[in-house]
Amino acid sequence: MKQAHQGTAVITGASSGIGAVYANQLARRGYDLILVARNRDRLAALAARIGDETRQSVEIVDADLSDRNDLSAVEAKLRQDASITLLVNNAGVGTHTPLLESDVEAMTKMIDLNVTALTRLTYAAVPGFVARGKGAVINISSIVAIAPEVLNGVYGGSKAFVLAFSQSLNHELADKGVQVQAVLPGATATDFWQTGGLPLENLPKEIVMSAEAMVDAALTGFDRRELVTIPSLHAVEEWDAYEAARLTMSPHLTSNVPAPRYTVAQ
Repeated sequence: MKQAHQGTAVITGASSGIGAVYANQLARRGYDLILVARNRDRLAALAARIGDETRQSVEIVDADLSDRNDLSAVEAKLRQDASITLLVNNAGVGTHTPLLESDVEAMTKMIDLNVTALTRLTYAAVPGFVARGKGAVINISSIVAIAPEVLNGVYGGSKAFVLAFSQSLNHELADKGVQVQAVLPGATATDFWQTGGLPLENLPKEIVMSAEAMVDAALTGFDRRELVTIPSLHAVEEWDAYEAARLTMSPHLTSNVPAPRYTVAQ
């Protein structure tokens, strides 16, 4: 049975892994798709299969979001296409290589994709969502956003930005009809590890989730309107306590005088 039409979802990094699973799942939920990635052949094959299976409209855009011209073209699409109701900011790159062993140019490119491109695409989409009173942004962050010691520091920092950006967006946009979700996957069975030089078989099986299970869980969180979804975290009370402590501390983070521990001799 064909699902009710949900508008159009734009998914970046859509040719494989998490992005491709989102494409499959969202089409089955009734979304038409605009799939963005660098590999045109993979995109075309995915689009053909999803279109045949779901009868949803699937458009492909082969673009390298680290290239400013390609990024600008996708931004223009987001600003101009009023059918777009969902942006999934999935495109990103990471590494497990320690900071001092990493090339700074590669780290700068990581920031360009994980931070700058995601920010610009969100800025392109959100004004239209607000004007239409409806829309959603799903930002794929990572558990390293709250556990930056786990992998490379620049990667962790870039994903911490995605989490903080999402929380701030939600604060600004929740009463304007725009839903925001940050998804924090743990280790997921995608090309991420192989690309970074650490094949999946080197990771303990008990910590690696399939991309399908991760996206299913993330979409359940989306349906429940969670702001932050951590599919691997079984003890959700740990996140609740973490967030409660942050919010409790927040009003006390600024003052016109230093804390006594900095002014009284110890």
